[in-house]
Amino acid sequence: MIEASHLTRRFGRNTAVSNVSFTIRDNEVVGLLGPNGAGKTTIMRMLSGYLEPTTGEISVDGEKLGQNAYCIQRQLGYLPENLPIYPEMYVADYLHYVATIKGIGGEARVRSIREALYATEMQEHALDNIGRLSRGQKQRVGVAQALLGRPRYLILDEPTNGLDPHQTEHMRELIGQLARRATVIVSTHIMQEVEAVCDRVLILRNGQLALDRPLADLRRCAELHLRTDHGAPELYSILQALPGIDSVRPLEEDEHSQSWRLELTADADAETVAGLVSDCVYNSGARLYRLENSGRHLEDVFREVIGDAGH
Repeated sequence: MIEASHLTRRFGRNTAVSNVSFTIRDNEVVGLLGPNGAGKTTIMRMLSGYLEPTTGEISVDGEKLGQNAYCIQRQLGYLPENLPIYPEMYVADYLHYVATIKGIGGEARVRSIREALYATEMQEHALDNIGRLSRGQKQRVGVAQALLGRPRYLILDEPTNGLDPHQTEHMRELIGQLARRATVIVSTHIMQEVEAVCDRVLILRNGQLALDRPLADLRRCAELHLRTDHGAPELYSILQALPGIDSVRPLEEDEHSQSWRLELTADADAETVAGLVSDCVYNSGARLYRLENSGRHLEDVFREVIGDAGH
């Protein structure tokens, strides 16, 4: 488990991160979102031990990162925003070099390099010069070095940067597989990536934590859309009285049908309310033409949280 407590990081007079606290449980995949300059990269550098917080502390499984940095970093795989690769080296030699730095020796080093190459689909490029690789291939080398040693914690800053659609889909599958044995923190500006692989989202705004919610909660239906005929003039007032409905808003209407937007209360279960609405329409004598839920997308939530800070 990773615990960040009241993290603040200043660079001179500029405060990049201000009083940020959160806890990440084992085997959880967490997305870190925010506009440029919100503090995402600074947070990830502090979590990796690369950068010390000005105030606050980070604990991993109860051990303070500031006091046990080397021991904790050996359990951690980190893909920074700027790839830590050397263009003059061969892929296999570079991974051998990183594995040595991580203290992986002997047969374990060879096995770890092989696993990282296969996991990132780079086995055919093991003897290629890094400087001659494509942007996407270089990105996969960066991911491969993060995977060396089967780390318990993975911090990935823009892991799909430069990847084509096939490689991006493979990266999503890989993150899903890694989550079975590791805790994963992913920073990206692509909302679809977070929705595809993450259990939870943290949104930063102006260096502060603006949102910390499970994605399941954010996806939960916020409203129902209903369309009926005109068979029950009293339907509006009946719908208003149903439990789980916060408000009823009439929408477009023609000579054959009418539509309603039913906004749900915060604690309402959409399926339960939909069943009540269906029974209500039937018992009123009206015909039910359409009843569908409308959950929020992460992009909508992001815009709501960030507001003017995203411009």
